[in-house]
Amino acid sequence: MYRKNAWEKYSPKQYNEVMNFAKDYIAFLSRGKTERLVVKECIELLEKAGFKNAQGLTSVKTGDRIYFLNKNKNVCAFVIGKKPLIEGLRILGAHIDSPRLDLKEHPIYEKNGFALGDTHYYGGIKKYQWVTIPLALHGVICKKDGTSVDVNIGESEDDPVVGISDLLIHLSADQLQKTLAKGIEGENLDLTLGNIPLKEHEKEAVKANVLRLLKEKYDVEEEDLISAEIEVVPAGKARDYGLDRSMVAGYGHDDRSCAYTSLRALLETGVNEYTSCCILVDKEEIGSVGATGAQSLFFENTIMRLSTLLGDKHPVYIARLALENSYMLSSDVSAAFDPLYSSVSDPNNSAYFANGIVFNKYTGARGKSGSNDSNPEYYAWVRKVMDEAKISWQNAELGKVDQGGGGTIAYILGNYNMNVIDAGIPVLNMHAPMEIVSKADLYEAYQGYLAFLKA
Repeated sequence: MYRKNAWEKYSPKQYNEVMNFAKDYIAFLSRGKTERLVVKECIELLEKAGFKNAQGLTSVKTGDRIYFLNKNKNVCAFVIGKKPLIEGLRILGAHIDSPRLDLKEHPIYEKNGFALGDTHYYGGIKKYQWVTIPLALHGVICKKDGTSVDVNIGESEDDPVVGISDLLIHLSADQLQKTLAKGIEGENLDLTLGNIPLKEHEKEAVKANVLRLLKEKYDVEEEDLISAEIEVVPAGKARDYGLDRSMVAGYGHDDRSCAYTSLRALLETGVNEYTSCCILVDKEEIGSVGATGAQSLFFENTIMRLSTLLGDKHPVYIARLALENSYMLSSDVSAAFDPLYSSVSDPNNSAYFANGIVFNKYTGARGKSGSNDSNPEYYAWVRKVMDEAKISWQNAELGKVDQGGGGTIAYILGNYNMNVIDAGIPVLNMHAPMEIVSKADLYEAYQGYLAFLKA
């Protein structure tokens, strides 16, 4: 099923399955605007499917369905297989963070009658895309007494939204002479939060009014914002895209489209020969760093904990060999061929909408720098799995040589000496506030991941 338009093969029944799958995904994407919210959604899906939190368990056996949670930003779920853990796992790994803006630690200030929110952008963005669109605030504020409150402003129809202003065209003569990269500066990506002053305040009265509103809604003080994590994301739900409803428009397809399809495959797989795993990580957009990124020891430690629960007497040794003997699909999106910008792509090595799941033998930039560059023997095995399951699939590179580049978590898991290849969904408008994916590609990825777990 190499390079076949998947829509052509669907029967009326399969067409309905594709559309219903996309409907579920749209609901997931609309609710999962941050990595914390994605983890919350995943936990609900896991527990509904019979998975148990591994915390507190003393043992597991073949057929058990368990998950591990890390700092509310990682989740790692398993269906215990028939073979011993040391023989390896079938791993689907995706990241759940997306490019966005974050409020700074001292975020609220007043200037010329406006209360403004100071931000720092996260991940690779085109800054000009984030102005003059409705934005929402999501996150958590942690107080010194140990309590925390969840923040959600801008998603309900009754909520206000915030945004970033831009210069009117009538006064933009100087701005329009700048490059796209410099037309909007990072320090000017500040939110407009309010304009009404608090009457009893002589100084910074508009800022005081915004703080009063936050106090009333969340019972927090300005100082509490130091230990907060407030993310600024596009407001509103994901939606059908195209007059034929063949696509989905929304924020965060990179990489929540692959996270959702990977998790759904795990939820719906049975007891396989090898233990099935879905690992969802944070911080990929800034290098997979930190305690919740793929470079953390969380996944390695989790395999050791799993080995202990299975009764192994040497969990460190077992975990090392289990990782080395594992097969993994690094579930991450790929750049879709855009007919309006065809000059940056190699047509023979590009991903096309509705041609199915995309395999990237390597990513990286500047001579494959930062790439996993998977082994051809493993690639051939994966091709065989996809073809036997009649999955529509394709291969691609991330644009022309020297045009740019990017990376995934594949090389990090490859450091365990396991076989890894990138396998995901093509995306238009990648890293923009509104990204686009094909419903057919979503469904083929889900079916491909399911076939991989069973192989």
